[in-house]
Amino acid sequence: MPELPEVESLRRILVRSAVGRTVVAAKVKEARLRRMVTPDLARAIAGRTIEGIGRRAKYLMIELSGDHLMMVHLGMSGSLTHRRGDFDDAAFDARHDHVEFTFDDGSRLVYNDPRRFGLLKLVAHAGVESIVELKGLGPEPFAKDFNGEYLWRVSRGRRGAIKNLLMDQGIVAGVGNIYASEILFRARVRPSRRAGRVTRAELARIATITAEVLREAIGSRGTTFRSYRDSQGQPGRFASKLRVYDREGQPCVECATPIRAVVIGQRSSFYCPRCQK
Repeated sequence: MPELPEVESLRRILVRSAVGRTVVAAKVKEARLRRMVTPDLARAIAGRTIEGIGRRAKYLMIELSGDHLMMVHLGMSGSLTHRRGDFDDAAFDARHDHVEFTFDDGSRLVYNDPRRFGLLKLVAHAGVESIVELKGLGPEPFAKDFNGEYLWRVSRGRRGAIKNLLMDQGIVAGVGNIYASEILFRARVRPSRRAGRVTRAELARIATITAEVLREAIGSRGTTFRSYRDSQGQPGRFASKLRVYDREGQPCVECATPIRAVVIGQRSSFYCPRCQK
């Protein structure tokens, strides 16, 4: 599933290519995503100009002229690509091009999603704070209020694993399975440790490293294992920099001990039994 670095990378590219473009036509070919595409989306968005693109957690917030914005979540296998004359669509099955927006310059913004777990939702600017998907989200990993002291407060008394705490969107917005494993490796904290037993110093390290890992991944346009592509149709490059995720049995980059895998919260987690305590 695309996590914060993939969505933020996508946002930055689309800001350069799509902001200022006007939607002259729109088409919903398949409305049955994780939730039904907003009824009359095509009619409502036609004639609107994209004025900006923001992000909250793993959601893209496409700001439109008028009084609405479009919220997009890529789900498990979704992509949002800006297809211009030189776009290579070989990696995309046209059967899964579910929603399409044609811009005033002839280019197209296409939502493709083989598994149909994504979300496209038109919402009023005035109602953003009440959007159910955004309610209860924790701070962004780059926010000043996401720090060691914050993690110390929210982790006290928790018996669940520290990795689950990092992946709890109500604790910190946007961190998923891949990056939680990488963060905890660099922080030298075993993912299965009870969150309530992680020390204040370790939590301070985790908070700092969270921002570092995510920024590094954004700089590499995120991570692609299977289906993720950015708006230019290109895969993320961060997979080559992963130190533990999906490396079970391979030697640790720090000590050469074989990396182990364990299931935590129904998700595969990877760690070094020597480096992480």
